[in-house]
Amino acid sequence: MPLMELLLKEDIENLGVRGDLVKVRPGYGRNYLLPRGLAIQATPGNVKQIELQRKSLLKKEATERDTATQQVDLLKDVTLEFARKVGEHGILYGSVTSMDIAEAFAARGFEIDRRRVLLKDPIKEPGEFEVPVKLHREVTTNIKVVVKSEEEAK
Repeated sequence: MPLMELLLKEDIENLGVRGDLVKVRPGYGRNYLLPRGLAIQATPGNVKQIELQRKSLLKKEATERDTATQQVDLLKDVTLEFARKVGEHGILYGSVTSMDIAEAFAARGFEIDRRRVLLKDPIKEPGEFEVPVKLHREVTTNIKVVVKSEEEAK
């Protein structure tokens, strides 16, 4: 099956960065990348247009990196606390997920997408955890997450 050539409009983990020309399977391109606006067809006109936009993309990239670096300074003192019901054996009823962490950030005024929270598995036990948050492809920081039982939180 022939591969499809696309130009990336956004950074995509394990595929490439904005402005890259990539070859992907047709199904992945048609069903995921194109409908979500993450890529465009690699026609000669589009390639030429991306080349013209490359300077502005580099400036935008630099400002995004600077913003992410400033955000790291703001987030280094942040500790997120969650109170959950805990069963007899010290296991949570439910869990703390990347969505919960993103909502806690939003409640504190930080706009961080849940996909940027690099939580491998949901937290299912009380304790203190270091959770990596990828603010930019070159900037990652660890956030302290404390999970307590509801009885401790009272």
